[in-house]
Amino acid sequence: MKLHELGPAQANRTKKRKGRGIGSGLGKTSGRGQKGQKSRSGGGVRIGFEGGQMPLYRRIPKYGFTNIFRKEYAIVNISDLDIFEDGTEVTPELLIEAGLVKDTKSGIKILGKGDITKQLTVKAHKFSKTAADRITASGGKVEVI
Repeated sequence: MKLHELGPAQANRTKKRKGRGIGSGLGKTSGRGQKGQKSRSGGGVRIGFEGGQMPLYRRIPKYGFTNIFRKEYAIVNISDLDIFEDGTEVTPELLIEAGLVKDTKSGIKILGKGDITKQLTVKAHKFSKTAADRITASGGKVEVI
């Protein structure tokens, strides 16, 4: 046996046998103390209960709201588009097929992170200014769906 072959030691801890006499140290009340809610079977309080005091999650103020009309776009960087061949027409369906996007959500937005070397026709719902500039600078076209 070598030093790198050593594993953690096996723990041989015996199970606590509650309510088995004075000598066990956990006899009679089985480590639950005397009377009270926590000594009863099924006793105890729910998570967050503070003995009737107004709980913390209800004391702290509420803030913000959720805009139900919010549009969330699936984002793709132009550096990711370099996997396609020269002259390819990149559509949302093609992006899903290639695995760059799982779900189109409210649409697809192309962002300008990275560089692009291929001449592509990119069709998407939104483009950042830098993304549009870099795609056209590389000889490609930008089309808003």
